[in-house]
Amino acid sequence: MRLKISHTTEYHYDDPVQYSLQRLRLTPKSQPGQIVHSWATTVHGARLEAGYTDHFGNHVDLVSTDTEQVTIRIVAEGEVDTQDRAGVFGPHQGFVPLWLYLRETPLTTPGKLVRDLARTIAGENELARMHDLMGAIHKAVAYRPGETAPDTTAEQALEKRQGVCQDHAHILIATARHLGIPARYVSGYLLMEQPEQTASHAWAEVHLQGLGWVGFDAANDICPDARYVRLSIGLDYKDAAPVSGMVVGMAAETMSVAITVEPAASQSQSQSQN
Repeated sequence: MRLKISHTTEYHYDDPVQYSLQRLRLTPKSQPGQIVHSWATTVHGARLEAGYTDHFGNHVDLVSTDTEQVTIRIVAEGEVDTQDRAGVFGPHQGFVPLWLYLRETPLTTPGKLVRDLARTIAGENELARMHDLMGAIHKAVAYRPGETAPDTTAEQALEKRQGVCQDHAHILIATARHLGIPARYVSGYLLMEQPEQTASHAWAEVHLQGLGWVGFDAANDICPDARYVRLSIGLDYKDAAPVSGMVVGMAAETMSVAITVEPAASQSQSQSQN
């Protein structure tokens, strides 16, 4: 499947900012399950300072402004060919050792509720237990935007019993690590019935013997398929956030996000002809 993606992030300030620095993880890479056909990131109101690959293997762009700006607009867009691999990414790769993905972070530290959840998980092998865990989180935590924040922990989201895909991913990661299974956070895109979206997507991957990394999207209770595009990975949201940064000055900031994920025009035409 070829997906066409457009991701626009705009920052508006009530007063000109003195300086800003944004870290962009908005460039998908060709890897198992996806091939990047075309991709470009453009920035208005700021300039690209540097691009590099971080220790997780993510492509990162640094964007800054040192002139008075009231609006910064970032647009990432392109087309990606995807493949349904039933959630299986494959063997561990890169500079980060596998054991690092067992490390707790402030967002994924297990508390009483996570430990209690871990004790309920059943299955004859690790794969079955992770499917059981995904289903349990999906039932326990309702998808409800606006009830949690980027700094909401896995334990807090489980206590609220509501949240967004970031929270579902953090709960699964925290529980898997508590069970001794390496786990990581994945940010990316998801093709849904409604092409227009107001946020990117997120899910978790766990490392299983014989399979390698396998994705689990507890928000939708499914392993990622051809509708998913991977952007970046990390120990939690902070490592993989599509856009993060800092602003110097007292200006109040308003951020808006507009994302479109849809089948590419060439694919739509081919399907209509068939």
